[in-house]
Amino acid sequence: MNAPTDFTALKTRQQASWASGDYAVIGTTLQIVGEQLAEACDLRWDERVLDVAAGNGNATLAAARRGCNVTSTDYVETLLNRGAERADAERFNVKFEVADVEALPYKDGSFDAVVSTFGVMFAPDHQKAAQEMARVCRPGGRIGLANWTPGSLVGQMFKAIGRQIPPPTGVQPPALWGTEAYVRSLFDGMAANVMVTPRMFNFRYRSAAHFIEVFRTWYGPVHKAFGALPADKAATLELDLTALLDGLNRAGPGSLVVPSEYLEIVVIRK
Repeated sequence: MNAPTDFTALKTRQQASWASGDYAVIGTTLQIVGEQLAEACDLRWDERVLDVAAGNGNATLAAARRGCNVTSTDYVETLLNRGAERADAERFNVKFEVADVEALPYKDGSFDAVVSTFGVMFAPDHQKAAQEMARVCRPGGRIGLANWTPGSLVGQMFKAIGRQIPPPTGVQPPALWGTEAYVRSLFDGMAANVMVTPRMFNFRYRSAAHFIEVFRTWYGPVHKAFGALPADKAATLELDLTALLDGLNRAGPGSLVVPSEYLEIVVIRK
């Protein structure tokens, strides 16, 4: 019989992973996703918006640009600091608070909308994260999510890493959040409606080698994976990622443009 998963220990390791490198180098390239999600949620001036697992604040800034009163949260303070720098530069009055999406320090129904772009999907306890987002969202409010699908570039990249470093037992893959049936099951009984739209984000780099260099330097999980692997397995991972990127590249020789599918999800709170 398998021992129960120690989510506390797992989250401690996750925090160290996401705090390594500098996710903002990658995160800022994804800003368009936050803007599209804000439109999908039809955010209104003066609405109370909570961004969970906010990273460096893409959805946070998108909501602030629409006149919302935004609280931006993450369990990695260094990521919030990057978001705060961006908000200050644009003269937005955003509240930044360290908080875990699985244990949000807010009262029931505190927000008109709760959003997350490529963030909550990495929380280890999926059901608890969904319940907490629903709890702090008012009845009739919106929960807006952007989640990579299993077949996306990012989903396949994590599969390649998993072949070299097996994921922790007892934890569901993050990319399950990018499957419609699974998301509907997470919010079962809490949603009046769930609207799902497949979308595509294009990663743009010079080459596969350039993409790998950037991600292994700045993107926490990839940075940690390469750092943990012996030289031969690191070389295998690099070859696997190169083959993946070259196989998906639609730009032809001399550049890299790789489409990566994600689901844009809007849950109307019951």
